[in-house]
Amino acid sequence: MDVGFFSMNTDFGVRVAVMARALEERGFASLWVGEHSHIPVSRRTAYPAGGELPEGYWHMLDPFVSLAAAAAVTTKLRLGTGVCLVLERDLVALAKEVASLDLLSDGRFDFGVGVGWNEEELATHSPIPFRKRYRALREAVAALRLIWTEEEAAFEGEFFNFEALWSYPKPAQRPYPPVYFGAAGRLGMAHTAEWSDGWCPIETAFRDLSVGIDRMKAKMQEAGRDPDSLPITLFAWGRPDAAKLEGFRELGVDQVLLGTGTGTSGGADLDATLALLDELAPAVAAVA
Repeated sequence: MDVGFFSMNTDFGVRVAVMARALEERGFASLWVGEHSHIPVSRRTAYPAGGELPEGYWHMLDPFVSLAAAAAVTTKLRLGTGVCLVLERDLVALAKEVASLDLLSDGRFDFGVGVGWNEEELATHSPIPFRKRYRALREAVAALRLIWTEEEAAFEGEFFNFEALWSYPKPAQRPYPPVYFGAAGRLGMAHTAEWSDGWCPIETAFRDLSVGIDRMKAKMQEAGRDPDSLPITLFAWGRPDAAKLEGFRELGVDQVLLGTGTGTSGGADLDATLALLDELAPAVAAVA
């Protein structure tokens, strides 16, 4: 089982290039960063974790610019979006961003995607109804895959339409970087089973992670797919020790993402973050 790291990737946090080098030096497998283009001040949508929304959510850097910086200072570290809010981006431009990052990193990109939880944030970017976002994401991913694989890509759907186009570069990974869906509910699991190359849920979305994984496997079977063919990257809570990491492996998790878990400027100290990585490194090596 691999162990990676998730960063809030804020403007007050540890710079991503510094973080990437430190992770690679300590044997971590990957670095994943999240995305929020903005947070509407008049937001009505409640924060899913409850309580006040941490300030880091409106201080995030652009994930593709950040991961390009990380790619430039590393050679083995895989790079992931955890997750990219696809419906808040221009689709043709996004296809080029993903392909460019994958090419420049020599095929080290994992494309984590999600539908988002903030209705007002989506409305700022797109007229797609919030209630239809799962269907729209499925269609967007299908269109992206065409652009990455076809010489002349054209698409006609419910939410996205474009006439035949040329788009280069193509990704280094063939046919394209693996698409991981960050979803935990029954609808999200059904979509994951239908069209995703991997699954990247959050541990805290489940009262019992083993039950959640069993449900996902059942959805895979319903979709006619081999349940063991779906790679699982788990966003873990807290600072699991080697024993807990071993428990994740026994459940069939392929990669665990650790992190500082902070979205506040008070938790962004470089020395403290590097000390945390040093503390976690032995457990990372133990399950590698």
